[in-house]
Amino acid sequence: MQASKGDFLPGSLAPRHTCDNSTGILLDRRNDVNKTLTSFNSRIQSAPMNYQAALDYIYSFIPSEMPTALAYSPHRYKIERMERLLAALGDPHKKFRSVHIAGTKGKGSTAALTESILRAAGIRTALYTSPHLHSFRERMRVAGEKISQDEVAARTTKLQPLVAQIEGVTTFEIITALAFDYFAAQNVDIAVIEVGLGGRLDATNVLQPLVSVITPISFDHMAILGDTLEKIAREKAGIIKARTPVVIAPQRDEARAVFEEVARGRGAELIQVSKTLTFQVAGSKFQVLPKDRSLEYQKIGFNRIDLRPATCDLQLTTCDLRLPLLGNHQLANAATAFAAIQVLRAQGIAVSDEAISRGIANVEWQGRFEILARDPFFIVDGAHNADSAHQLVLTLRDYFPRAPLHFIFGASSDKDIEGMFAEILPHAASLTLTRSIHRRASDPARLAELAANYRVETRVVADVESAIRAALAHQDRAAVVCVTGSLFLVGAAREIWFAQNGVSVEKD
Repeated sequence: MQASKGDFLPGSLAPRHTCDNSTGILLDRRNDVNKTLTSFNSRIQSAPMNYQAALDYIYSFIPSEMPTALAYSPHRYKIERMERLLAALGDPHKKFRSVHIAGTKGKGSTAALTESILRAAGIRTALYTSPHLHSFRERMRVAGEKISQDEVAARTTKLQPLVAQIEGVTTFEIITALAFDYFAAQNVDIAVIEVGLGGRLDATNVLQPLVSVITPISFDHMAILGDTLEKIAREKAGIIKARTPVVIAPQRDEARAVFEEVARGRGAELIQVSKTLTFQVAGSKFQVLPKDRSLEYQKIGFNRIDLRPATCDLQLTTCDLRLPLLGNHQLANAATAFAAIQVLRAQGIAVSDEAISRGIANVEWQGRFEILARDPFFIVDGAHNADSAHQLVLTLRDYFPRAPLHFIFGASSDKDIEGMFAEILPHAASLTLTRSIHRRASDPARLAELAANYRVETRVVADVESAIRAALAHQDRAAVVCVTGSLFLVGAAREIWFAQNGVSVEKD
């Protein structure tokens, strides 16, 4: 979802707003909101906003062009400023408990799994994630339901005079404050909060959570977070709080060493999910085991071994679960979510095994190895770095070992496109290059130059709708067509596909 000024979605899709969660900066796809910047920031609107006016106000805080390194720095992103804004709102983030999740890969899936389990346990939950695929309302949910347009408008109206009194407030800070204010007003018990970017300087890092969670770390946003795994891990480790448990997913050695060091220095209990998907909490050892799979779900075993101190006897408890998120990487995300839930259980929060089973079975997380159609298979996956592309190819080959793979690809220009191509193109039967709907979208002609070293049939198609049509043309029933490279591209592809099939998708 990245467009240059004036770009529109193709076909019957209406132009709309979108967001880049990598910097917490919202990008406008509907109109040039910069035209409203002066009027919004020079006066306080007295009349209540409607939904569209609220979005325009939020988007008016898009910064002018600035060097990326400056954009993510203590000079621009200040936890103290976020604390001031929240204090003016009455400190809503202190009125609910939270689970705080950072990471490079899988943090959204892990957040969705954790929230779904807690909600199945009868806990009044909230979920805060970014970016959205189609509608701004996707970013904040209470009890599984998206925030209403009226709530967005009312809470933005409430925020406007407070924002005017604090210099330098960012778009993502406004959105995060809006979400926290909404969650508090809805009497949320536990909110599952996904970090926008990094961790140390992120607007969400005002929280004092019940447990912090860090999903796998890999190379992404290197110009912002650092060019080594150690540097990236230190930014993510910024969410580790003193004397607060932290769960880490399976990690590379360099990243794990940083988390161990930071946790030790802050007196935080560290729960590590190993590469064999085992972990230990409160004297019990747990393991997640793959058992069976289909194109609808994965069947996994969840084993618990309890050591009875009085007798030294071992008690084994096992149950089978259905996970509708496909791919081995989702097993690691599930194990990480399980570990966070076990930490909450050890703190006295009631979550039954049955709630875990129902929560896992009912989880929804769109745009991640999502099979939209068969005959031929049409799959969308938001992989946008080399590691995620590697996992995508592994999953495709697990489920479709002999099928020809046809990729529709578009990406932001700041991504490791060569790294993604190195993972994808050796397995590709064809490559259709297009432009993701985002102002930093890479020119498809440049993508074609990067793909020229690979012996794969390549075409350049200017718009997403035509790209989908071209890739699907004349494919046999055994073929797989996969849209990837950007969540923004995935969002556009989903809208086009559903529109062509008569399904309504809410979009801003």
